[in-house]
Order: sequence, then C-alpha cells, then structure tokens
Amino acid sequence: MSDPSTQILSIFSTFRNELDEHHDRRERLIKISRDITALSKKMIRKIATPIPPHIVKETQSRFTQIESLFTSAVPDITGPNKWRYQRQLSGAIQEFIEALSFHHYLEHQTLISLSEVAGKLPTEILVTEEDYVMGLFDLTGEMMRFAVTALSAGSGAAEGGEKKGVLSREQAGIVVDLQEMRALFEGISVPRRHFMMKDLGKKMEVMQGSVEKVERAAYGVLVRGSERPSGWMPDLPGEVEGY
Repeated sequence: MSDPSTQILSIFSTFRNELDEHHDRRERLIKISRDITALSKKMIRKIATPIPPHIVKETQSRFTQIESLFTSAVPDITGPNKWRYQRQLSGAIQEFIEALSFHHYLEHQTLISLSEVAGKLPTEILVTEEDYVMGLFDLTGEMMRFAVTALSAGSGAAEGGEKKGVLSREQAGIVVDLQEMRALFEGISVPRRHFMMKDLGKKMEVMQGSVEKVERAAYGVLVRGSERPSGWMPDLPGEVEGY
C-alpha cells in the first residue's frame, strides 16, 4: 500500500503542473493579443479613401500578419480552452474588427457582417456577437474622424460645381450611415448582469458623441457653408477617444 503522503504530493504535483501550463498559455495569448492590437491600430492610422496602392499592399501585409498571430494562438485554445481563454483574446478581436470594418466600409460603404469577420480568421478563433458589437462601437470613432475630414473637403461643395453649403452624396451618405448606426446601437437591450454592461455605457456615450460631432459639422456646412474658406475644418471641441 502506497504512502498517503506520497499520493497527496503526487496530486498536488499534478495541480502545480496544470497551473504552470495555464499561466504559460495565458501569457502567450496575452502577448499575441497585444501584438494583434498594435497591428490593428497601425492599420487604422494608415487607411484613407481612396486607398492608395502602396497602402493597400501594406494593409494586406498587416492582415496577413494578424492572421498568422491568430493561427499561432490556435494550439492554446482547443476544446474547452476556446471559452476559458476567450477573455485574453477578446480585446484583440475587437480591435481587429474595428480595423477590418473600417477598411470594409471605405471600400463598400456597408458594415461588415459577423460571418464575414469570422471568415477572415482561423475557424478555431471564437468571434462572439459581443466582440462583434463592441468592435463596431469603436468603428464609429474612426468614421467620425473620416467624416470630419470629408466634410472639410471643398467646404462641402456639391458635385458638379454647385454652390457651397450643400453636402455631396458621399458626405451626406456617411452622416446618414452614422445616424442609422446610432439608432441601431441605442436599440440594443442587454441584461443588467451581462458582462457587456461593464463597457457598454462608456462605449454608448463615446459613440453618441462621435455622431453628434459629425451632425454639428454637417450642420455648419449646410447653414454657413458659403461663408467658409476652402479647406475649412469644422470647429469641434475636443477629440473623441476610443474606449
């Protein structure tokens, strides 16, 4: 009969090894998440419209790097670990969705779908509805900055050389798109105890502020556009920060 103390030591030795593996796996995923977040932020800063060929090449390179990083995480998130470590990758997934959705919007003037996002990543990577929605919340900040720049172009001159004080089709389009997104976000119903509630209030506030800034900029062009010099930038107090 084996010594009980030896059995206990063996059990705790197993626990120790499992904990060591857990912490090593967690640290690997956190590092991957940070690298993905950094690459996504770099992509966002580079994206403009129309997207120049050299930026298209650089953006595609970063997408490839991000896909490789997600692929490197797959061995650590197999089976039940997919949910166990979802939190460690959640921030990176949201940042990736922000960059990908902004790129998609500039190319197609539509929102990318959840299934399209998932299709850009290895099948083992869990893209939840929550991460998708949170990533789109952050998208509104990038759309705001883009809209302000678009509204300043030619002081809002209309297509065909018409008088100032009229929004072009592209300018009006992004204003309407942001207003529709705000309506959809404000219609979201989340249970009080849901983990999304931790960040939802702040993201909602930032999103609403972004849309209001674009509305004020568009209002300035429509009401006082003829008084603005070419290259005028809307006078918007403060800069919306992503959350």
